[in-house]
Amino acid sequence: MVLLCLLRSSRFSLSARLTRSFRVRCGPAGRPVWVSPRPLLPSGATSKVSPLSSFLNGRTASCPVSPRPASPPRGHLFHTSAPARALPAPLVWLLLKPLQKLAAILLGRSLRKWWAALPPDRRQHAREWIRQRRWHLAAGVGVAMAIAALLLLTHLDESPVTGRTRLLVVSREKYMQLAALTSEAYMEEFAELLLAVTDPRHQVVERLVQHLAQRNKDIPEVSEVTWSVHVVQSPNVNAFVLPNGKVFVFTGMLNAVSDVHQLTFVLGHEMAHAFLGHSAEQASLSHVVDLLSLILLTAIWAVCPQDSLALLGQWVQDKLSQLMFSRPFSRKLETEADLVGLQLAAKACADVRAGPVFWQQMEMRDQMTGEPTFPEWMSTHPSHNNRFSHLDRIMPQALELRDSCSCPALPATDPRAVFSKSVRVLLETSKHQERGGALKPHLPHRPGSLLTGQALLAQTGLPSSSNVDEETKEPLAGAAAVPAPAEVEGSQPS
Repeated sequence: MVLLCLLRSSRFSLSARLTRSFRVRCGPAGRPVWVSPRPLLPSGATSKVSPLSSFLNGRTASCPVSPRPASPPRGHLFHTSAPARALPAPLVWLLLKPLQKLAAILLGRSLRKWWAALPPDRRQHAREWIRQRRWHLAAGVGVAMAIAALLLLTHLDESPVTGRTRLLVVSREKYMQLAALTSEAYMEEFAELLLAVTDPRHQVVERLVQHLAQRNKDIPEVSEVTWSVHVVQSPNVNAFVLPNGKVFVFTGMLNAVSDVHQLTFVLGHEMAHAFLGHSAEQASLSHVVDLLSLILLTAIWAVCPQDSLALLGQWVQDKLSQLMFSRPFSRKLETEADLVGLQLAAKACADVRAGPVFWQQMEMRDQMTGEPTFPEWMSTHPSHNNRFSHLDRIMPQALELRDSCSCPALPATDPRAVFSKSVRVLLETSKHQERGGALKPHLPHRPGSLLTGQALLAQTGLPSSSNVDEETKEPLAGAAAVPAPAEVEGSQPS
C-alpha cells in the first residue's frame, strides 16, 4: 500500500527522454527497427529547410548484418519459476529518501550528544587533533569534491530537440520500468473514471495525439514511443504524459480549452515533457541535491544545541532548497516544454496562435473564479502572463516552422486579437454594469463559435467522417469560448 501511494503521488509531466543519442534496436537479419525519417510532407509538396532545424536530431543509423544465432536447445526454455526482477533505481531512491534523512538526523544528534558528554580535557584534545591535521582533512574534502565532480561530468547528457546540456544519473531503461509501475498505479486509481474508447471526447484526444506523433516522427524520441490515450472523467484542469507514452487527459481540461487548436498545443506540451525526459531530469537533480542536503542536515542537528532549533533549521533548509533549486528548475522545464510543444503543434499544422490565448484564458479564469495567486518564485510553474509573453515572442519562429511543413494557410483572423477585443468588451460591459448596480459579468460564452474537431482534422489531413464533427461539438462545448470577431466588433455595452 505504501508503494502504491508513492507511485500515485509521483506526477511525471507532463514530464521522458533520458539519453542524449537515440538507441538503435536491430530487428531480424540485423536490420534496424527504424531510421530517422524526413519530416512528413503532403503528396507532391516540396521540402523546405526549417528555420528551427538546428534543434532537431536529423541523424540516421544502421546496423551491420550479422548471421542469425542458432536457436538454443529446448531444454533451456524450461523453468519452474519466473526470474526475479530488481526494483528500478529511481523507485529505490524514492523509498530510501526518508531513511536517508532519518539516518542524517540520528547521526547529527548522536554527534551532538557525544560532544556534550565529553569532559573538558577530551574536548580540548579533540580540537588540538583537528587543528594539527587541518590540511590533511582539507585535502581529503578536496579529493572527495573532485571525485563527485568527475562523477557528475560523466553523467552529462544532451536534451533532444533543444540540445541543452543536462545531468542524468538515471538510465532510460530504469526509468521506463518505473514509468510502467506508475502507469499501472494510475490505471488502478482511475479504473472507474476512464471514458470508453467510443466516447467522442476520447476519440478527439486519440486522433490529436496520433496526429502529433505522426507529424513529428522525424524526432526519434517521438517515433520510438507507442502513444496511448486515457481520458479521465474529472473536473480537474489537468493533463500529463508518462515517459512510456501513456497520455492522461482530464475532462476538466477539455472544458478549459476553446478549440482543438488549443488542445493540440496542450497535448504537444505534455508530450514534450515525456520525450524530453523532464521527469528523469528532475529526479536526477533531486537526487544530487538530496545527497548534498544530507551533509548540511547532519551539521544542523550536530551544531544546534536543542532539538527544537534543529527542527527549525531543517525546515529552513528544505524551504531554501525548494526556492533555490527545485522550483526554478521546474519552471525552466515548463518553459522548455512550452517551446517544444509549440513546435510540435506547428508541425501538426495547428493554429499555433491559439497557444498564447490558452494561457490568457487561464489567467482570466483564475481572476474571475477567485483563485489565489502566488508570486512566480514560489511556484513550480511560470505565471500565466509570463507563459503568454514567452509564446508570443517565439510566435514568428513557430509560424515560419509551420509554413516550412507545407501546411494550409491560416485564417486572417488572429485568435490573439479576437481575445484582446473580447477582454476590452468585457471590461467596458463590467464598468457599465457596475455603475448600474448589475451583477458581476462572466466570460463570454458561445459554444457555437467553437471550432470543431473536424476543422483541425481536415487541415492536418487526418481521415475524418461526418459523425466526428457532430460528436466533437459536445465535449468541447463547455469551454470558456472567445466570441467570433463579428460578435466582438458589433457588441456594445447595454
